[in-house]
Amino acid sequence: MGDRLGAILEDGVPRVCSAAVALIAVDGRVAAEAATGELVRYADAEGKPADERPPVRPGSIFDLASISKLFTTAVLLSLAEEGRIGLDEPVTSWLPGGDARITPRRLLTHTAGLPPTRRIDRELPGADASERMEAMVRTPVAHPVGGPYLYSDVGLVMAGRIAELAGGEPLDALVRARVTAALGLADTGYRPRALARIAATEWKPERPGPGCVRGEVHDETAYALGGVAGHAGVFATAADLLAFGEALRLGGGPVLRPETVAELRRDQGAEGAPFRHGLGVRIGDPAIVGPLDGAFGHSGFTGTSLVVDPARRLTVVLLTNAVHPVRGRDGIRELRHAVAAEALRLRDLAS
Repeated sequence: MGDRLGAILEDGVPRVCSAAVALIAVDGRVAAEAATGELVRYADAEGKPADERPPVRPGSIFDLASISKLFTTAVLLSLAEEGRIGLDEPVTSWLPGGDARITPRRLLTHTAGLPPTRRIDRELPGADASERMEAMVRTPVAHPVGGPYLYSDVGLVMAGRIAELAGGEPLDALVRARVTAALGLADTGYRPRALARIAATEWKPERPGPGCVRGEVHDETAYALGGVAGHAGVFATAADLLAFGEALRLGGGPVLRPETVAELRRDQGAEGAPFRHGLGVRIGDPAIVGPLDGAFGHSGFTGTSLVVDPARRLTVVLLTNAVHPVRGRDGIRELRHAVAAEALRLRDLAS
């Protein structure tokens, strides 16, 4: 199933990535799926071939990178449904001494005025994960609060920590209990164990172990925080991510209430971005939606994307490792657009 989709992926492998899996659902049914490439192709940054190059399978596991932010968002919104968090309540309710202008809503819309990144591993090289997290959530505001939009991993790290404080459990436990267990996502979570099924990412000589990173979060800040953070760290299969996207498309059950998902998908009015912004999700992001104008979702730095289009009854997943063996490879935007265009074609055929 998915000969055309397979050809699209093969056009991008190994030019864009060494591994790719795509799934397209129309009206909740898988209309096309394809997997191609090798989970590990390179042994170093110079492109030396790896000794073992296992093939990609539909059930291969990928580092979702910033798509992890959507799982943090779902946890925060579920806590808001229970009255444990107020989206417009100052973060000082959970982080005494913080900036009272910052709210969960501003964190989820990247309008809290926090800096984009913070290499806490370099700032505190001898600290443990808890000390680094404490420093992260104390990051001072550096830009106007309330907008314009400024994408901030720091803000989602803070959002994840607030979820832990409000929910009374570590973030990975909250994601498991409130999202992955509720949806039956057996292959989704932080710090995965099924190494043989995981796609490799970047060559990082500072990490222990030979070869490129595999089975550990690619993001440096998430790694420094112990592999669990609000902005990155979740791994998943395409089928699991599709199920998560379908839950959002259909109104959130059993993770969130329909009215909560409606608020998630509502344009929150963040100014200055090349797309509209919901709660945690981007609406009409030109980098990932292609011809699916108005769809919402998110991308990940490793080369992943989730696009949900309720109006066209589509959910589109693309998982790649476009940072293997080094970041900066060209073509991921075009590959995402090609997969989205194929989804639109399949929807038209089914109509």
